[in-house]
Amino acid sequence: MFSIEVKKKLHSSQGSMLLDVTLQIERGKFISLYGKSGAGKTTLLKILAGLVQPEAGLISTSDQIWFNKEKNIDLVPQKRKIGFVFQDYALFPNMTIQENLEFVLPNKKNKKRITEILDIMELTELSSRYPSIISGGQQQRVGLARALVREPELLLLDEPFSSLDHETRLRLQDEIVRIHKHFGLTTIMISHDHTEIIKLSDLIVELDFGKIIRQGKPSDFFNSTQTNKDSLTGEIVEILPTGNRYVIKIISENNTMNTTLTNQLASGLRVGDKVSLLV
Repeated sequence: MFSIEVKKKLHSSQGSMLLDVTLQIERGKFISLYGKSGAGKTTLLKILAGLVQPEAGLISTSDQIWFNKEKNIDLVPQKRKIGFVFQDYALFPNMTIQENLEFVLPNKKNKKRITEILDIMELTELSSRYPSIISGGQQQRVGLARALVREPELLLLDEPFSSLDHETRLRLQDEIVRIHKHFGLTTIMISHDHTEIIKLSDLIVELDFGKIIRQGKPSDFFNSTQTNKDSLTGEIVEILPTGNRYVIKIISENNTMNTTLTNQLASGLRVGDKVSLLV
């Protein structure tokens, strides 16, 4: 269990605000932070990583205290078991992929860890290249690999797919799910993409002006609603087999809805496809 209780004064486009968050996170869960820009999401991740110090509060795991203002405890980032993937990847341009991973390796003698991560992330053949000559999707995988080298208990993702094209986003979303489960991580991701959030999350936490205003499971968060439109456009977020039919879950205008199709009609569909519905 991760216990988070922090307060930090911030300045936003709407004026001064107080980031005041209390949150309990179960180990192994995938959490999405959702909300308007300037709500305090990125600052919260930086506080967890030890890059920003709150003015009050407590951050603890089941066996370690990372921050306690009253007891003057504030572990440096290197002593927190955290992997952080920044929105711009933050790779060192003058280092090869291999050197980027070696730089953050906690135990410099454990080169086997880097070999393992490169293999899992399918980056072995790129290990001698520099970030500037690989694609955006490959750079994102390197950023994720570098975070995993630290053997994190908590993985922090700040809009990790925002600059990628649609097809690359879908592939990396699947990759994140696989890595999250393979290493038994607890993951917190910032995202504004509703489809992405529903696809990846166990729990959604919405921030507004520094406060948690809502939290819940994806199935409850974006509720299906009645509409009087004759047609809708949306994106497939889940395809579930049921007998000789498939239930297709679609998100449209922040709402989710289900439709049932025969095997023949569903055979050409996949998660991420854009579809039109006639009501």
